[in-house]
Amino acid sequence: MFQRLSKPLLSNSFFVFGARGTGKSTLVKGLLPSDKTLFIDLLRADDEDRFSKDPTSLISEIQGTLAHLEWVMIDEVQKIPKILDIVHHVMEAPGTNHIKFALTGSSARKLKLAGANLLAGRAFVNELYPLTHIELKEEFDLNSALDWGTLPKVANTREELSQAEFLRTYARTYLKEEVWDERLIHNLDPFRKFLEIAAGSNGTIINHSALARQSGADDKTVKKYFEILADTFVGFYLEAHSLSVRKQQILSPKFYFFDTGVKRALEGLLQVPVVARTFAYGRAFEHFLICECMRLNSYGRKDYRFSFLKTKTDLEIDLIIQRPGARQVCLEIKSTDAVDETHAKVLHSFRDDFPDAEFYILSNDQRPKKFGTIKALHWVEGLKEIGLS
Repeated sequence: MFQRLSKPLLSNSFFVFGARGTGKSTLVKGLLPSDKTLFIDLLRADDEDRFSKDPTSLISEIQGTLAHLEWVMIDEVQKIPKILDIVHHVMEAPGTNHIKFALTGSSARKLKLAGANLLAGRAFVNELYPLTHIELKEEFDLNSALDWGTLPKVANTREELSQAEFLRTYARTYLKEEVWDERLIHNLDPFRKFLEIAAGSNGTIINHSALARQSGADDKTVKKYFEILADTFVGFYLEAHSLSVRKQQILSPKFYFFDTGVKRALEGLLQVPVVARTFAYGRAFEHFLICECMRLNSYGRKDYRFSFLKTKTDLEIDLIIQRPGARQVCLEIKSTDAVDETHAKVLHSFRDDFPDAEFYILSNDQRPKKFGTIKALHWVEGLKEIGLS
């Protein structure tokens, strides 16, 4: 059992959104008093069938346990979006307005398409991700994280055969249960091909036209596919830096999958280890570290904003972090364990564009270094100094 960093406030009703397998149910059940909570799991056929036919039956079930009831937990609430209208009613009705709700979901898209009642701020929103290095503590292993990711079921076993089989099954389950069964798309084959190609282009600037040609879909459909990935929490956009510092910068976003292991499963590369000092290792390390920044920002309620900058001459800042009340950070991510002056060259070229920013290189090098005004730190220490952990 891992101690999670996500801390929903128990003084109020709340949502916990996140991809399948991140541990939403385990987290919430561990927070609520079992003897004062009504548990409803919409992934169970009998619960889904009962509330699909009559969402208002939630009221009678609450009334039946009202004497001791403090919480109602509804797992995978996107399965029946209309049940949120009943939740809203219970929150407002005399006699039941003291009851709080804990609601989990793995698809914001299903709720959006149904025009679901998201309770207008009456329930705080939290997100849950794969495990961070902080949650894994002494069990964290970077090479394992790059190869297999950090979903809880992967982290709970060190047997590579089991890890690989889980990830393959996860990829198939996502296609079937999250996308096809929920009718988010009408044709599975182009989407399946798109997933493989998108996984291969993870962390690169999105080119809708190229992806459309390769997957056999049109540009509009590819854009919809990316939206499905984001709305089901399987990935996220990293936007280009919003302020123009150079006329020749590229303004299209990048897209990152939420977990390194799931990305490799979708790409069909689980049998190919990520080897240190290779191009693939560098890309995987960057992917992992950017995911880690996003997770820690969310858990710490930091409200940091992230972007990247790339010019048409291929000069790039991997991550720009805007921190409320603190200086902006320009970050170079290098997988090397021996940082030298050459790794600072690109950041040096942007000094005049960001005169008030702090510049960092985060890497696997255990020895802190400095190149002019650029600090080079091991990535764990760097995340602490930036304020993310």
